[in-house]
Amino acid sequence: MTDNSNDRPNDLAAKSLAVIAPLPRISIQAFCETQEIARLVEQATADRRMEKAHVKVQMGGGAAAAEAYRNAPTPNVVLIEGDAHRERLLETLDRLSQVCDNDTKVMVIGQVNDVLLYRELMRLGVSDYLVPPFGVVDLVRSLSEIFRAPGAEPVGRVVAFVGAKGGVGSSTIAHNVAWAMARQLKLDSVVVDLDLAFGTAGLNFNQDPPQGVAEVVFAPDRLDAAVVDRLLSKCAEQLNLLAAPATLDRVYDFHEDVFDPLLEIMRANVPCAVLDMPHVWTAWSKRALIAADEVVIVASPDLANLRNAKNLIDLLKAARPNDAAPRLILNQVGVPKRAEIKPGDFAKALDLEPAAVIAFDPGLFGAAANNGQMIAETAPSNKVNEVFTDLAKRVTGKAETRRSKRPAIFEPLMAVINRKKAG
Repeated sequence: MTDNSNDRPNDLAAKSLAVIAPLPRISIQAFCETQEIARLVEQATADRRMEKAHVKVQMGGGAAAAEAYRNAPTPNVVLIEGDAHRERLLETLDRLSQVCDNDTKVMVIGQVNDVLLYRELMRLGVSDYLVPPFGVVDLVRSLSEIFRAPGAEPVGRVVAFVGAKGGVGSSTIAHNVAWAMARQLKLDSVVVDLDLAFGTAGLNFNQDPPQGVAEVVFAPDRLDAAVVDRLLSKCAEQLNLLAAPATLDRVYDFHEDVFDPLLEIMRANVPCAVLDMPHVWTAWSKRALIAADEVVIVASPDLANLRNAKNLIDLLKAARPNDAAPRLILNQVGVPKRAEIKPGDFAKALDLEPAAVIAFDPGLFGAAANNGQMIAETAPSNKVNEVFTDLAKRVTGKAETRRSKRPAIFEPLMAVINRKKAG
């Protein structure tokens, strides 16, 4: 809260000299009540430190925000402008909480310079409470501190896609799910192609960047967020690629922790990083799988895939006892004249229900691959796009948290409101 009270240190001179860290690749949606605040937020988007953030400004305040997210995913940050009525603000936040994802952060611009209200909102988990007058720099600083403050949770998660066997379509599914994250869920996402020798992400996205993930591993001493940002190739709005060189002029034998710094940078700067894992078994590939926040195993319904998938699942469960089990996708189901294991029997043998079963459709997927496009581009009405969107929701946590329960940061709101009414 911007105020001149003694509630927290407010040394304006120190603030003016403090370095404001650039915001990561996040999405911010502001719902304003007044044109003055709307203009201020618009002005903030032009600040150099907001360059990576995607900002959308709308009118209508918290009520409009609650309505907007009934059937739409929430962004990384929701900024709402409230009025001077204390109870109405709390009720608005409660309505918003019912349609808000658990990992969405909320910032409130109020009209009352009230230290008690500020403390109350902080206890409830609201990220910050600003009161006019404040400037563009104050707003940018507040947004930056949400993600850069000591102890702040990482911005995003790392999702690894791996094939139980070569040729099962793991890369294709990884790329299409990443596309759904960016285009349907509006999450800034990066595809990291770790198949350095034979990676297909550049082909699938019709990109041929001169630099990519090879520069990360062959020059680790200069790796930082700025370097990674320069290596990214833009595939679409809110979707970038860290491409593999896909050349054989060198071998790609690395130490097991070679990608650790890259994954740390991704978690701190991107809502979702999709690792397109090669079908190899090395120290570094094993470590990357175990370190990922989510692992998706893609398999075709035959015996070799069943054996390999079981080995992967058993290893990951043992190495990650406190994490969720890997997700299983059965792909290329229904190949003519091929003897297959029925999806139900495949799942029963693994004691793991498939997150999706995708039918064999060489015409659809072949056309997209040859055009360097995603399925949503070549066949936007095809039902498989719904599968990719559902998978995107699952691996980003959107499917589990959305409206399944009121987010923890807002749980005390109704108690606060009820106490006020009872009083």
